[in-house]
Amino acid sequence: MGLGAAPQSAGFALYERHNTATGRRMTSLEKPDLVTTNVRYRMPNVHPEGRKFVVIAGAIALFFWLVVGWSWLGWIMLGITLWVAAFFRDPIRTTPKGDGLVIAPADGMVTMIASVPPPKELIGEDGLGSEPMTRVSIFMSVFDVHINRAPIAGEIKRVVYIAGKFLNADLDKASEDNERQHFLVEGQDGTRVGFTQIAGLVARRIVPWVKAGDHVAAGQRVGLIRFGSRVDVYLPAGTSSRVLLGQRTIAGETVVAKIGENVAREGVAQ
Repeated sequence: MGLGAAPQSAGFALYERHNTATGRRMTSLEKPDLVTTNVRYRMPNVHPEGRKFVVIAGAIALFFWLVVGWSWLGWIMLGITLWVAAFFRDPIRTTPKGDGLVIAPADGMVTMIASVPPPKELIGEDGLGSEPMTRVSIFMSVFDVHINRAPIAGEIKRVVYIAGKFLNADLDKASEDNERQHFLVEGQDGTRVGFTQIAGLVARRIVPWVKAGDHVAAGQRVGLIRFGSRVDVYLPAGTSSRVLLGQRTIAGETVVAKIGENVAREGVAQ
């Protein structure tokens, strides 16, 4: 093959260069300039909801160090202060866009996937209906981010708070017995998705940041549960989970399901 017929391949472009030794122009291959977008790591902010707890823990640490002189307790409290700051961290998330995508409302582990009736607080003519639907339960340990996000874009139709117990949020009966808060979101196409914040053993407050009538984007921050808990998301009829038992989700990023997609999925724990 002659130089004039040099092949073009992906990522390369033909160009002519001048050979100073012979005075001839020669065809060669060159990598084009790459156009990339770089994202730098950013240390997560501490959400304003948790800053007062960080200040309190830090003040106690200073008290043990400077006033009492118990440095060993000061170091313990310093560790607790750092943990509290990490608990209330608020990282930036990149939410996938696409028709019918249901995004994970919480960080954590998928501990249950079951076909169950929706919560009675979310049923009714303008609710989820009364037929069983797939419920995906995401358990958040005290080491996970506890800021919850909207699974779809749309209007918040209901926000219902229920007082209750503080059982282990990993138990199935926690969906009905524990303190919890239900949300119902209706998309522009009329599709409704429900999700529930459930308090756990050490959770003592569920904090909502939206109310009925508000419009939210998919992945938008909607609330917080303090110190260990669970979030259930109820998928519309005919929709199966894309995530598997034992899989970890990232709030605002992991695609939990695609509305209308009903495909059996299997995985291997390894």
